[in-house]
Amino acid sequence: MKSFLKHTHLQSHPDNVFWAGALNGIVVLILFIAFLGGYFFDTAINSYLMGAAFALASFLLFIFFRFLFTGLQLGLNKIPVSLFAILLAAFASLYLIRLGGFFFPEGGFFFPESVYYSVISLGVIAQVFIFGSLNYFINNKPLKKPFRLVWPYVMLFTVGLGIDIYGIHWMTSKGDNQSGTAFQQINVSQLTDIENPSLTGYFSVRHFTYGSGTDKQRLEFRNHAQYRTEPVDASSILYAWVGSKAKWREKFWGFGLDEFPINGRVWMPEGEGPFPLILIVHGNSSMEKFSDQGYAYLGELLASRGFIAVSVDQNFVNATWSGDFRGQEMPVRGWLLLKHLEQWRTWNQDKLHDLFGKIKIDEIILIGHSRGGEAVAIAASFNALSFFPDNANLEFDFNFNIMGIVEIAPTDERYFRRMTLENINYLSLHGSYDSDQASFFGLRQYQRIEFTDNNYWFNAGLYIHRANHSQFNTVWGEKDLKLPFSWLLDVNSVIAAEEQRQVAKVYISAFAETVLNLRKEYLPIFKNASIIRDWMPSTIYLNNFKDSNKLVIADFEEDIDLTTAKLGSIEALNLKIWREEPLQFRDMNTQENNALILGWDSRADAERHNKSYEIILDNPIDLQKIESLLLSMAAGNPGELGVNNKGNYTGENDLNDDGKAELNFTIQLTDAQNNRLSISSDAIKKIAPRLKINFMKLKSLNKYWGDSWEPSLESFEYPLTDFDGDMEKFGKLHSIKFIFNKTDHGVLIMDNLGFSLTQS
Repeated sequence: MKSFLKHTHLQSHPDNVFWAGALNGIVVLILFIAFLGGYFFDTAINSYLMGAAFALASFLLFIFFRFLFTGLQLGLNKIPVSLFAILLAAFASLYLIRLGGFFFPEGGFFFPESVYYSVISLGVIAQVFIFGSLNYFINNKPLKKPFRLVWPYVMLFTVGLGIDIYGIHWMTSKGDNQSGTAFQQINVSQLTDIENPSLTGYFSVRHFTYGSGTDKQRLEFRNHAQYRTEPVDASSILYAWVGSKAKWREKFWGFGLDEFPINGRVWMPEGEGPFPLILIVHGNSSMEKFSDQGYAYLGELLASRGFIAVSVDQNFVNATWSGDFRGQEMPVRGWLLLKHLEQWRTWNQDKLHDLFGKIKIDEIILIGHSRGGEAVAIAASFNALSFFPDNANLEFDFNFNIMGIVEIAPTDERYFRRMTLENINYLSLHGSYDSDQASFFGLRQYQRIEFTDNNYWFNAGLYIHRANHSQFNTVWGEKDLKLPFSWLLDVNSVIAAEEQRQVAKVYISAFAETVLNLRKEYLPIFKNASIIRDWMPSTIYLNNFKDSNKLVIADFEEDIDLTTAKLGSIEALNLKIWREEPLQFRDMNTQENNALILGWDSRADAERHNKSYEIILDNPIDLQKIESLLLSMAAGNPGELGVNNKGNYTGENDLNDDGKAELNFTIQLTDAQNNRLSISSDAIKKIAPRLKINFMKLKSLNKYWGDSWEPSLESFEYPLTDFDGDMEKFGKLHSIKFIFNKTDHGVLIMDNLGFSLTQS
């Protein structure tokens, strides 16, 4: 660097030693940022070598741009001539660094140019101040200078150092814990008559791997694999395996599109068996991370409780520096799961194989995380088909008895097709602080499952406040964004990794017990997480639940007439808001679900008891056929009410947003003789306030995920035995009425009103 500076105009002017030092600072900043870009650029090459290569390339770029922009300096006589070229060269170099090293493999860093360059500009200013001042002090012996000549440089040095120290502190801090409310949902007693499903079971666990032996990066699937499998030809199903994406992958993995391996790591109960089979598949992290290793906590638990658990390797179709398939690989993700099931079926039927007769091949659950979550729905759909829907030249003959699927923080838009499933049990888990998949897309698949036969099926969803995307996988770390952008995340608002995985263990194990071992005593936890609060971390949980034992009265899907329901007519009285609308996620993507929006405001109205919404049934229902009233609810945007009782405009943050002002009202059942049964809406659990999410420490960045909140429905079940009133006098149910008489204002979102039927 010293020899480089000798030939600049800066060194030829004794008064410009400050700017010569500033040049040093800028070069140091460029080298540092370029090194980070290379270090965190996922390849199979050593991270330090990549960082050094990026740093060298950036220095050469800087020299090039420095001399290029020198030609633009004519006329700027009052500023050292080389400074203009230095600054332009710096920003040009940093721009190219951003295009290269700081792009995600998926296609790019989504924050705007203004954010990046605001931070970079502060960095440039700080280095100019620090290194320029240092160079002045070194070359001018400041102790012998009058103070009036020295103090400006002391101040510049102090300001620059302050910017650097604050910036480093801010980036490395965990954030301000902006998770919001301390709201308590609990209004019910705990469930005490069943064991915690996250506890280790009674089986000893055997661990082994199987593989095709073609994977030069994974010894466990090659030399150390206990069972050898035949690779499969995916050339008819993955068309995007071409060009540089294919070339780099084939060099790295040692196989091509026509030799995709069947690799899996297994946790198996010791014993005679046979045992049900559960496949777990990862999502789209960098392919060099080997994501299949991240579900050992689930595999060991499930195997100890009597299930064969397999973590499936699909890393070879994940993202890397040479490109992401951008969802075009989704069909192959689902298809590969079915090819793994074929392998297990072959072993189970082979009398000469160690695994002969060890598997209940008709009792299967598929679990997927992120893109793997979408993949399990694709697999369940492909399972019943005779041909690949995108290419009929590929025939299917799977027909496994997949009894359930679990989607963990799933995508639902990568494959251009949407999977409509029938007669399958379903569970989806999602965290409110998921900055990778910011919205609960599992609810869309939840809406697209239908029950058409006479068997019992259930679908469930769990929205976990303060959980994120990555911590469900132990390999992915605690942050959803890659370095250096993860420094911007508000990590302090996210629950601990072990706590998040504890939720997954409880719910996934309970799902397996319910679906595969018919342990229906676990069903209540899918309706209300509050009853198992001692098994779970302290946060807010929103449960969604539906089953095949439900009579739907109103789901607000049938038409646009506000006065009609599926099985009745509707009357409303003195409501400020009454409409039906398609719900949207925070990013304006559809939830694929219509809902009812009701709002009332009695703060300037003494007639608070005269605000209601009533569904009058076309055909009265015998209460002997009903066990519970079911409905889904969420707090809406109180800002829609417009003005408060002082006549001031009410913004969306002014009401019901601090967790203190809670929605509550009366639910009333009436027969033809006007006999009434009633219950408070908070008798089972309280309606959660809107969960406002700040993913980033810098709040202005949160807008790039859309709104800070989204309508998040949760299911409520009110047993008829909990209603007040004389049940013996009550005749057939004539109407269901919601009377808004307990809180003086509020906006309510409601959906899926119906009844749980008695079991015959």
